[in-house]
Amino acid sequence: MILAVYSVLLAVALVIGAPWWLARMTTSGRYRAGLTQRLGRIPAEVREAVAGKQVIWLHAVSVGEVLATSELVRQLREALPGWVIAVSTTTETGQKLARERYTGSPVFYLPLDFASLVRRYLHLLRPNLLILMESELWPNLMNECARSGVPVAVVNAKISDRSLPRYMRLRRLWRPLLKNVSLFLAQSEENARRLVTIGALPERVLSPGNLKYDVKAPETSAMTILLSGSLSDGAKVLVAGSTLEGEEAMLLAAWPAVLEAVPDAVMVLAPRHTPRFDAVAALAESHGITPVRASRMKETSQKIAPGSVVLLDTIGDLASVYSLATAAFVGGSLVSWGGHNPLEPARFGVPVAVGPWTHNFREIVEAMRAEDAILIVEESRLPEELARMLRGEERDLGEHGRKVFEAQAGATARVAEALLALLDRSAA
Repeated sequence: MILAVYSVLLAVALVIGAPWWLARMTTSGRYRAGLTQRLGRIPAEVREAVAGKQVIWLHAVSVGEVLATSELVRQLREALPGWVIAVSTTTETGQKLARERYTGSPVFYLPLDFASLVRRYLHLLRPNLLILMESELWPNLMNECARSGVPVAVVNAKISDRSLPRYMRLRRLWRPLLKNVSLFLAQSEENARRLVTIGALPERVLSPGNLKYDVKAPETSAMTILLSGSLSDGAKVLVAGSTLEGEEAMLLAAWPAVLEAVPDAVMVLAPRHTPRFDAVAALAESHGITPVRASRMKETSQKIAPGSVVLLDTIGDLASVYSLATAAFVGGSLVSWGGHNPLEPARFGVPVAVGPWTHNFREIVEAMRAEDAILIVEESRLPEELARMLRGEERDLGEHGRKVFEAQAGATARVAEALLALLDRSAA
């Protein structure tokens, strides 16, 4: 009954929203991307890749999840030679990065969460295991897996501050749905407790740690090499990563004062969402700054002068570009979104600053604060604090941050071990 009501509500939402989606599809390719796959058409390359193979289906959602699971996929492949790890995403940017990162894996868009569409994919893939990431709890997908005898694991599972009240109001409805999950691998003890509170079976909830502690981007990506070769000797580089709407304006407003204190500074500005690249470029122009667009640097061989703002308008490069930073600001934290992962720059020993809104990464931020490894900055103090970091006055933050990163590593191995044990139990 619950699933029937959910499916009807989902269908109604799609019908009501159809005019908006159709308008978007006529003006933006990203809204058309993967439409037929979302409606149940399975690409031929997926059919060929899984034919006669044992399969794990991993739903990696978008860029962040693709990066977080890269090492997990490597370890599972090593432990299960000959198996196929089929990867679905929700976003176009996630799709592109998954094709780059998961070489040899079939990559496709997650179908809409209707039972008939989900069954098509399950019938073709015949997965031995479905892995969902974080809070991707799709009721029909989980139910159809249970009906087909496919174990479901939720990896890096979390219940955010924002979503917890909604889950609590609906926990009588969620409790029977959560029983379809064979294993929750929570990213922290707090999230494990929240999962049990909303209805997960306690014996199916473990807390092996956060995969994002183990994200290790290469230091020598093509973009990193290009940027490094274009910077002037001695340039002080501020990498402002994963910024959201509103934050770029704050950073650009602070930039003249930063340059007054540190004239040889360069800012690499990396918006979180690709559709905003042009808007952020226009915003920089409105502040009297002509940004250097990273996507065009290879064609123009453009050098980066002191005082420049580089717009990192490429996909999947930010994590390695942090290695060039003298100091880093991690976005989503000057607005109420809740922040992004401060460990990405910390792993390189880069001093890290964030705004006051960090609830999405509370455990990581608290671990870093306990070790004096992160700076919490209000908007009004951005110019002063960023300048201090670029002058090297907070160098100890970087070394402390690297130690936090190294101390917290190892979650991926624990997650892989738990998933392999689940496969063994399911096969018995």
